[in-house]
Amino acid sequence: MPSVAVKLYSVFFKLLLKHRLQNLISSPPDDNASPDPFGVSTRSDESVAAANPSFTDGVATKDIHIDPMTSLTVRIFLPESALSPSELRRGDDDSHPHNPRSDRRHSHAVIPRNQASPGRNESRRKSYEPYGGYAPSAKRSSRKLPVMLQFHGGGWVAGGSDSAGNDFFCRRIAKVCDVIVLAVGYRLAPENRYPAAFEDGVKVLNWLGKQANLADCCKSLGNNRRVNGVELKKLNVQGHIVDAFGASMVEPWLAAHADPSRCVLLGVSCGGNIADYVARKAVEAGKLLEPVKVVAQVLMYPFFIGNNPTQSEIKLANSYFYDKPVSVLAWKLFLPEKEFDFDHPAANPLAHNRSGPPLKLMPPTLTVVAEHDWMRDRAIAYAEELRKVNVDSPVLEYKDAVHEFATLDMLLKTPQAQACAEDIAIWVKKYISLRGHEFSY
Repeated sequence: MPSVAVKLYSVFFKLLLKHRLQNLISSPPDDNASPDPFGVSTRSDESVAAANPSFTDGVATKDIHIDPMTSLTVRIFLPESALSPSELRRGDDDSHPHNPRSDRRHSHAVIPRNQASPGRNESRRKSYEPYGGYAPSAKRSSRKLPVMLQFHGGGWVAGGSDSAGNDFFCRRIAKVCDVIVLAVGYRLAPENRYPAAFEDGVKVLNWLGKQANLADCCKSLGNNRRVNGVELKKLNVQGHIVDAFGASMVEPWLAAHADPSRCVLLGVSCGGNIADYVARKAVEAGKLLEPVKVVAQVLMYPFFIGNNPTQSEIKLANSYFYDKPVSVLAWKLFLPEKEFDFDHPAANPLAHNRSGPPLKLMPPTLTVVAEHDWMRDRAIAYAEELRKVNVDSPVLEYKDAVHEFATLDMLLKTPQAQACAEDIAIWVKKYISLRGHEFSY
């Protein structure tokens, strides 16, 4: 059984969450106002962790707002293992991998007063150097790492890619799996109901493909200003494709270190529902996504439900943290009123009205479930259906564990949470390791 501390924390957690959900439900919408598509991707009353582009704790982070029309953001987690040996040795160059204090205090590079005055062009170039965080060098070869898209939990209405708990979890995953993590800050309900969060997940996958293609264009074009007699007006003097405002459209960390052909999806709680949807859309897109290829997905205690209750939904309906009554409130806030149905494709992956590719085309899927989670049986049933059509879909079940046991703030530092991350890494590396370096499982 869970510890007394977990039980007590669960009681207060459910009271606060239920109060928040009821307030959101009771807030009358403005009938004269149309829904704002921009939405919100984080709540003001939640603790957040600031991005730090230096390699604090072995991982550098940065936030990117990738869609000007919505609040969709991603936080990039780049592990220090991506750096080349020369970058690790040189702590005083443009990357500053081991000088986090100066990275946080200065927005531009600092030039000592006793240094000889540079020429006009050199001075101008230095004044526009990056803010002191890690910046890849084009002069050095960089190590390519797989990319993992991570979708946070929070019952559709809370959480965020920059929340303190999610930041800690993604740092851990980036290090143990040796991957670049893109934590997706999708739009929350009820400001934006279904399918906003699902569409945001697909949009980030397409954005990753666009970034890979832009990086390839920059690499192939280099400093060539003309191709077949046509001047490339959107290519600046340094070989970067820029937008109408002169800002680079290429994300440098991804251009230097990301290998999108080894892409993994990881969803936590309701994020698992999003990950499964994105995986289906990736299968449908096929070669249109190239060079992005989804090679596996991890569903951590997915937020599945259905009209016909399973045994665990009956026996564990009042379980810890996200019990069934609270989760039903979350679904009421997420699904449009006219579409509210527990057999909705977003809620039940085995519903009769599920659209998309057949299950046999789904990527290898690792499912993580907890013993004291009322959603566990439906997640296990989904994994069993995948196995029936020869999809590699093991289930990791953790004894005495509760929903979000490996991702909830107060449980992140437990031995069970650390063990779960390591177990995920062992399985994932079967599909992201280069040939000759595979792990057995």
